[in-house]
Amino acid sequence: MQDTQAATILQAALAHVPFDGWSEATLSAAAADSGLSPALARALFPRGGVDLALAYHRAGDAQMVQALALEDLAALRFRDRIARAMQLRLSVAERELVRRGSTLLSLPQHAGDGAKAIWGTADAIWAALGDTSDDINWYSKRASLSAVYGATVLFWLGDDSGDHADTWAFLDRRIDNVMQFEKAKAAFAANPLGKALMAGPLKVLERISAPKRAEDLPGRNRA
Repeated sequence: MQDTQAATILQAALAHVPFDGWSEATLSAAAADSGLSPALARALFPRGGVDLALAYHRAGDAQMVQALALEDLAALRFRDRIARAMQLRLSVAERELVRRGSTLLSLPQHAGDGAKAIWGTADAIWAALGDTSDDINWYSKRASLSAVYGATVLFWLGDDSGDHADTWAFLDRRIDNVMQFEKAKAAFAANPLGKALMAGPLKVLERISAPKRAEDLPGRNRA
């Protein structure tokens, strides 16, 4: 019930964001438009506009995952699968709503929320593409993709090229940089010096593991 009510308020808020931003005014207007009480809206979005903006971001991640599941990715190179996932993520976003959210989440008091949201998008992409890493690579992959996504969003916000062609070219260049880094990392691990360091000073990295997903926790009901 609460998820449905939250979705209703978020949907009602979208028409107000271009004028009032992700703000208290938008939350109040969304509650009024949806016929729900201001008290309920506050309970569902206790930090007002910030929580609304984050809910919009998470909804976009979910839409991207759903769209990606319908794609035929088998014939694509892995780097092209990543590019396609990011294209889908931006295709389900409205630029003015993202612009308003970026402005809000760039404020010092909300920067942590913004970084967490971008990390969540990177995690959603890797998970949807079947990433099974459970060591330091889990973190490095998401850190790299977070940087690519964040830079691409900023470029996209100012891109007026037809069909966002300049954004997709920018994205391709950033992904190429990541792939070059991954190749360099693999080469380092394979050469004698890298092997020696991984067996000695860097062996501690082997102890780092990925966090457990909610669905993998003991005792959680499975469908």
